Amino acid sequence: MTFEIGFVMAVVFIMLICLVREIARPDFIVFTALAVLLLSGVLAPEDALRGFANEGMLTVALLFIIAGAIKQSGMLNQVVTKALGSGKGPKKSLFQMMLPIAGLSAFLNNTPIVVMFTPVVRKWCKERNISPSKFLIPLSYAAIFGGTLTLIGTSTNLVIHGFMLEQGLEGFSMFQLAIVGLPASILAILFMITIGYKLLPNRKTSEESFDESSKEYLAEAVVEGNSPLVGKTIEEAGLRSLNGLYLIELIRNGERIVPVPSYHKIKTNDRLIFTGLLSTIVDLQNIKGLRVETGTNLVLEDLQNGTSSLVEAVVSHQSSLMNQTVKEIKFRSKYDAGIVAVHRNDERINSKVGDIKLKPGDTLLLLVNKDFVNKWSNTSDFYIVSPLEEPEIMDSKKSLIAGVTMVVMILLAAFNVLSMFEAAVLASLTLFLTKTITFVGAKKYIQFDVLILIACAIGIGIALEQTGTAAFIAQHFVELTAGAGIIGAILVVYFLTSVFTEIITNNAAAVLMFPISLAMATQLGVDPVPFFVTIAIAASASFATPIGYQTNLIVYGPGGYRFSDYLKIGIPLNLLYMVVAVGIVNAVWF
Repeated sequence: MTFEIGFVMAVVFIMLICLVREIARPDFIVFTALAVLLLSGVLAPEDALRGFANEGMLTVALLFIIAGAIKQSGMLNQVVTKALGSGKGPKKSLFQMMLPIAGLSAFLNNTPIVVMFTPVVRKWCKERNISPSKFLIPLSYAAIFGGTLTLIGTSTNLVIHGFMLEQGLEGFSMFQLAIVGLPASILAILFMITIGYKLLPNRKTSEESFDESSKEYLAEAVVEGNSPLVGKTIEEAGLRSLNGLYLIELIRNGERIVPVPSYHKIKTNDRLIFTGLLSTIVDLQNIKGLRVETGTNLVLEDLQNGTSSLVEAVVSHQSSLMNQTVKEIKFRSKYDAGIVAVHRNDERINSKVGDIKLKPGDTLLLLVNKDFVNKWSNTSDFYIVSPLEEPEIMDSKKSLIAGVTMVVMILLAAFNVLSMFEAAVLASLTLFLTKTITFVGAKKYIQFDVLILIACAIGIGIALEQTGTAAFIAQHFVELTAGAGIIGAILVVYFLTSVFTEIITNNAAAVLMFPISLAMATQLGVDPVPFFVTIAIAASASFATPIGYQTNLIVYGPGGYRFSDYLKIGIPLNLLYMVVAVGIVNAVWF
């Protein structure tokens, strides 16, 4: 082993540790690793930047725009509600939900699909007295199943496709992955409506938990007529620095001020709503001129009216909020919203809101004004999982254009009239020229953090290949599986990719495994394509943890799940996918 190989392995190992420990955003961690390789001279600038010109990465960027146009068209709004049916047979409704979700996610980004339908499914379940925890994990899994069916089902497939083109290979055809993905998806859906349904927990959602425990964290105080606080700002009155309570709303003559600015002046009869540790309520009672309302059953419904509303949001993997306290983030001023409570691991965090250090998967109950959803619905910091009262819907003509454009793009790529990238360019151009989507509108749908992560990860993959690190690792894997032949090598590639996907991002897992599997195929003297198919399926088939795949994270808090719920259902599904994928790859390609 050369010094260069050892150095690259050390950089990649440290990067993996940082990703697992979530010390920063994944895109920043991967960018830092790439920067180290560049500055150390391991990678030339042109190689470090190759990921930013990779055809797969650029295709992902264009598909974000196309999926955005479909989303705002309103075409999908009624799909799942109709598919779910009456709910008289829950297993039948589960099957009817999973099929269209898998079909949609085969052609659209699965993250917005799960974000869009989580509140729809929760509302449907609530109306029929069915626990949403029986449906939300299947919603996420169905979106993952669909991603394994087509070239554009997930960004991971396109990244591997782009790598293959760089190696002078043909790349995946539109439905090549379905050779493995379709049988695996069918068996997985059958598993979910039989054994999986029994294993799914019957729990309260985060929405129900917040509501039921509201008396444990909401308090109200009224400013009396002779109060020395009258005329002072919130800051001057010391209401920003209470030992366990957090001011979320001020009510004056029926008007609600959300959030409450520090400079806002207090008046007589102002009603102040606090959230946090009610054990510290004595702090309020000790403030002269402030009367704490005791014996009143303040509930969440009391916090909202026409100008303010409650919204649930889930902290994402790419969030800039990670590992910072609410106070450090200055959440109130940054997002113009107040955090009422935080839900983590099936329970509310019982501490002062300002002192809570946020983590991916945390569900935030936010008190917001009417502009919040429109302003922040596409942020990468969190996913809004509350129903939107007025979804953004374009006119019927533009909706038709968006749908037809999508279908034509798929057909052009499927029949090899154009490459996937060229078809996506044509589709995007059509949407812009017909004004179906504007440049400003498109920008909010492009997930730049995902693109940066992919581009930087590709640079690290190039370093693994050029320095001989991939060949060095591959040699040891080939020796390890020498007695098991080709099927043993495929099994190792699947297993390693699956493990990486569960602990880091799926795109990073695929990029790291690509050069290693290419080197393994070369050393074995076989076609590398089946190895790449294996990586694509394994990188997407992430079921065993809520942190392995973004759709699992989205439903984690809203479904009231525990980490163990994913292990209980996900490990059998992971094994099912592994057996089907390895078996079919071995039978079809070797």
